Amino acid sequence: MKGVIFNAVEEAVVGLYSEDVWDDLLEAAEIDGHYTSLGSYPDSDLTALVGAACPMTGLGPDELVRTLGQHAFPHLADRYPELVDEAAGTHDFLRRVNDIIHPEVLKLHPDAKPPEFEFEDRPDDVLRITYRSSRRLGVLAEGLILGAGQRFGEDVDVRIVSGHGEEITVFDVRAVKMAIAD
Repeated sequence: MKGVIFNAVEEAVVGLYSEDVWDDLLEAAEIDGHYTSLGSYPDSDLTALVGAACPMTGLGPDELVRTLGQHAFPHLADRYPELVDEAAGTHDFLRRVNDIIHPEVLKLHPDAKPPEFEFEDRPDDVLRITYRSSRRLGVLAEGLILGAGQRFGEDVDVRIVSGHGEEITVFDVRAVKMAIAD
């Protein structure tokens, strides 16, 4: 897994909790935790961090990874604003992942193995997304989708249709612009 993901997770943990909690997680997970954005690190580091964080936070693994994804998205978007800022909203951004974002990621990180996505328009402004990755991190993708919705000022509902925790996860995503309070 690319270091930029670990950097975003670290920033999310520090933002949600504190730097001390991040240090405690690294110690409890028995990992070094010095991640450079261009480096590649074992997926097992994320598994170890989640395993250490669950007892500390009281959250289950899925809830924790979803929350980290949601709070990591702004950090990723800030690192690569040119990949986010031109999108008209959550659905538009998500449709750009395979054709614009992941090719740019691969330019920066040629050894990266980003997930693949397929899209299908459904009734009622629902975008069906099929996620494929041997990492089985559909719940992280779900959190990132929720974070994207917040970035675009949209109320996003993500429903897992099938494949929870599998190499292929199917989501239905509905995004509605939030009303601005007067």
